[in-house]
Amino acid sequence: MATEGTPGQAEPAHPAAGGLPIFTRLMDNIEKVILGKREVIETILSALLARGYVLVEDLPGVGKTILARALALSIQGQYRRVQCTPDLLPSDVTGVSIWDPKEMQFKFRPGPIFTNVLLVDEVNRATPRTQAAFLEAMEERQVSVDGHPYAIPKPFFLIATQNPIEMAGTFPLPEAQLDRFMMRIAIGYPASTDEVNMMRAQRELHPIRFLKPVMDAEHLMKTQDAVRKIFIHDSVLSYIQRIVDETRRHPHAAFGSSPRGALHLLHASQALAAIRRKSFVTPDHVKTLAEPVLAHRVLVKPHSRVQGVDGKRVVEEVLRTVEVPVDFEPR
Repeated sequence: MATEGTPGQAEPAHPAAGGLPIFTRLMDNIEKVILGKREVIETILSALLARGYVLVEDLPGVGKTILARALALSIQGQYRRVQCTPDLLPSDVTGVSIWDPKEMQFKFRPGPIFTNVLLVDEVNRATPRTQAAFLEAMEERQVSVDGHPYAIPKPFFLIATQNPIEMAGTFPLPEAQLDRFMMRIAIGYPASTDEVNMMRAQRELHPIRFLKPVMDAEHLMKTQDAVRKIFIHDSVLSYIQRIVDETRRHPHAAFGSSPRGALHLLHASQALAAIRRKSFVTPDHVKTLAEPVLAHRVLVKPHSRVQGVDGKRVVEEVLRTVEVPVDFEPR
């Protein structure tokens, strides 16, 4: 069986529950409150199962908060939300040590980051100092307060949002911080039929009030471990590397994807393979996730940006030029 970080030669047991696969039940559960966005749900679950984080850049009112709440309820996890504002302090996120006069010592009071699913709403409205408060938790799965490290609960999944139409009074995320997010996605407006169904479903009460969990935190962590053992052929690893390398060579790119982007694309593709009930990664899994994983890591040249070129277009052009492997199944 394959181990984490090295491609194996045998197919691992597929991480699914008895009867209907757990991933299908998880998507069906979330889709009860987020109608018509199955591809978006599939993408976010790929990040969750790959232990990554998601940046949702979209308009207000398209369901970002409800999506995070539905995900937390579905995995029976604790959910917290942080509304970012310019006066938000790092201690408002991580927590603070408070003097206890009875015990004559400082006691740590955890902040909202100590949860399973954290929604960081309008992250670009927080100051850079407060934005940095999330970095240690995202990378090290811990926070440091007064020189003491405190472990974040497991599992931990962070969803941050940005509003792309109101940039006044915001602090754009630097490239180094953007690179910490496994994916950047958009939810988009619902189709007309789905919007009518949404209004019908919420005519009296919101359906999220009746949402039930389909797994617990321990089951999720075991599933995350199993996902890392999904087989990936050396030819697909080389395919990922060539895609990442071409983003660096593209004529419109000042800088391409980092090596972290290659690792994120690898692990996200393993998760997507599991969600789609495959015991190995195919090039189609890689192509499906290349844009959400890599586009925000591509820094476009200034003159190209004026021409309307962005990271998404660079990745799309790269996918059209890189040769797709044909031998990728386990033997």
